[in-house]
Amino acid sequence: MVESSEPSRKRPRVGRRPRHSQSPASSSMRPMVTRSQAQALTPKPADETPSTAADVEMEESRKRKVGCMAPMRAESSECAEDGGEATLGSAGNCDSQQEDGGEGDSEDAESSHGDIILTSSYIGELQGDQELVAKLGLVFSDPCTLARSFPQTNPELAAQCPVDVEDVRRAYACIKAKTTDKTMRDLQLLTVNAVAMMSLDPCDEHDNQMNAVLILLLNPSIIEYTHDDSTFLLPELCSVILNQPSEQRSLLMRYFAAADHLGLVQSNSPDAASERAEGDHMCFMQYANIFQSFVTRETSRAAKPVAPQPSSMSEPMPKKVCLHSLSGCSLPLVAQCLALMNSYNTAHGIVPHSAFYNDAVNEHIDTKEEVPRFRMPKGVSFCNYPFLLSPTTKSEIIRIESMIHMRTELQDSFFRAMFSGVTCPYLVLEVRRESLVRDTLYQLDLKMSQDLRKQLKVRFVGEEGVDEGGVQKEFFQLIVRDVFSSKYGIFKANNESQYYWFLSQASPTKDMLEEIWLTGQLIGLAVYNGVILDIHLPPVMYKKLLGVSATTEDLREIDPELYHGLTQLRRMSDDELSFLERSFEIEYDDLGRLRTHELIPDGASTILDAENRELFIDRYVDFVLNKSCAKQFAEFKAGFDRICGSSYVRYMQPQELELLVCGCSDLDFGALESSTVYDGGYSRTTKVIEYFWQVVGEFGDDLKRKLLFFATSSDRVPIGGLSKLQFVIAKNGGDSDRLPTSHTCFNVLLLPEYSSLEKLRERLLTAIHNSEGFGMI
Repeated sequence: MVESSEPSRKRPRVGRRPRHSQSPASSSMRPMVTRSQAQALTPKPADETPSTAADVEMEESRKRKVGCMAPMRAESSECAEDGGEATLGSAGNCDSQQEDGGEGDSEDAESSHGDIILTSSYIGELQGDQELVAKLGLVFSDPCTLARSFPQTNPELAAQCPVDVEDVRRAYACIKAKTTDKTMRDLQLLTVNAVAMMSLDPCDEHDNQMNAVLILLLNPSIIEYTHDDSTFLLPELCSVILNQPSEQRSLLMRYFAAADHLGLVQSNSPDAASERAEGDHMCFMQYANIFQSFVTRETSRAAKPVAPQPSSMSEPMPKKVCLHSLSGCSLPLVAQCLALMNSYNTAHGIVPHSAFYNDAVNEHIDTKEEVPRFRMPKGVSFCNYPFLLSPTTKSEIIRIESMIHMRTELQDSFFRAMFSGVTCPYLVLEVRRESLVRDTLYQLDLKMSQDLRKQLKVRFVGEEGVDEGGVQKEFFQLIVRDVFSSKYGIFKANNESQYYWFLSQASPTKDMLEEIWLTGQLIGLAVYNGVILDIHLPPVMYKKLLGVSATTEDLREIDPELYHGLTQLRRMSDDELSFLERSFEIEYDDLGRLRTHELIPDGASTILDAENRELFIDRYVDFVLNKSCAKQFAEFKAGFDRICGSSYVRYMQPQELELLVCGCSDLDFGALESSTVYDGGYSRTTKVIEYFWQVVGEFGDDLKRKLLFFATSSDRVPIGGLSKLQFVIAKNGGDSDRLPTSHTCFNVLLLPEYSSLEKLRERLLTAIHNSEGFGMI
């Protein structure tokens, strides 16, 4: 047993500072015992026997309050030494008495004046369940005492986290291995009681309280613990975390991210940095998985289908889940703790954002119900926790959100037509193929903001056909190709990375800014109407659209040569930097003219050296990514935000927005084959269908993209892969010399029943090589 060398920190019941306000979520928690009540749950020291009638009455009241909640030491010295197993909350049982002068009496006397500090080795030395429960009761009765248990003795690790996490894990494993099920239930009741005390009477020493929270979270059974009314304990512990001041919540997040393996901290290997990062990753996710496991369990439980009727032979389908239907289990409190971890992770980059996706939520979420609730002022929805949602789920949310807006604008158009004349219920663009950019810019400039929220319909002048989705996909494909071509001089592709970036111009013209504004609107319209684009913008563009700051690493995709040069600059010695004779003045190309720019005031006379090179690199990167294109990007973002500024897009991560705009890069035609639907008499075993997939399997990526463009008017893969494409192959008559055709609006390929493999290959290749334009079938 280890005794604290510090004087007891138990606080008097008066003069304590007021507790900070609780969140609305925590104010609805069930009533808990106060600390004064909870102190009654601990074994009473032998020298505190009642001496007055009032003391006797208080003692009897204490015994009644204890009930069956915690271990209790018998008051009478005449307690029988029956050697029986210790029971929790039974006044008739007692601790095994030690002989006079024995070690047990000495320890108990010390514990009445000092705090027990638990360690796994001390727990391993305890004899019997009775002694273990008694000592745990002394510690768990006061969160401050619990917080000082399992101290980290290694100074380097203690600087990251004062709790020896590995020792806590060993302690819980030791308790489970050496005790009975009944003692494990006692531990559960002690944990419930400790959380109750922290909920209603928190410790003033907030650092210590975070230590206690950490120790309780490391209990492998914490997500299974419940109150007497079967409500789970973890949400209440989450409420304790959420009610802490922000600096203490941040401190707990830092503890979560601290590597708890000494070898990772002291390693001198060349890969020490990556090993420490991997250690932080593992530790952080261990805590995240505690909360994720609770979310997964409750979501899966709510999605569990009702038992099928005896007359039904089919397996019941899982139900779709809404968060408001799970409010009884206080799942939002757990999700808010995950939100804290996600925010800390965003700031420090410990794990990928995808590590927070919850498969159960993404599988069972009822997006049609969740989106309207999310739009309510105080709606409770999974949409409030976007870090749980995968890009596929977010794209579905945006699709439903767009449908709601389109339906609203359609209804409003009919009402306006009743009072102010005929109005078009759609956003109609009539364009010429030879003048796509000019016609589109002119028409969008005349539209009001509410018109842009209508469903888009595109008509190419001189061509017949009704746009049910296919024409607009071709329109976007063609206009994006024009806008990013060199003839407009808006963007320039890097020869090495092939990413497009703004041309550096000190004074861009009004016409150029209007074209950039149009480009932003086009990308916003494509997202709003669910069209995937073939554009090659660098990841930093999506970061800037979402308000995420650019870094030096973002320069790699825009200008790999410059990035390599700046990286080399960091490695140069003082002599090498002096040899460069470089100042803080740089040169750049402005439409063929060489211009100069000072990175700092009086930069031309400031010489680059070892002390200021980091400043030079930062200012250079800031110029390339921000200042040199400030006007251009402002117009681009204004155009994009005109369509998507208030949509769910703002809750996405940059890499998710890139997927939403450009689609996936994985051409998995095996997934497409598995999800394809057949119509008109075809099936997977039809001979011509077998021929078709055999021919397609021989295609390279270029031909596969051409096939996608021929059948769907887009060569891009939707979020989630080709299995999400809803591709249909329909029979279009018997054997003939006709080419395959398609209904691009509905992703339907019309395939004649060719008699041979060679004929199908020749007809299909002819069709996909001549697929641009719209004609009547």
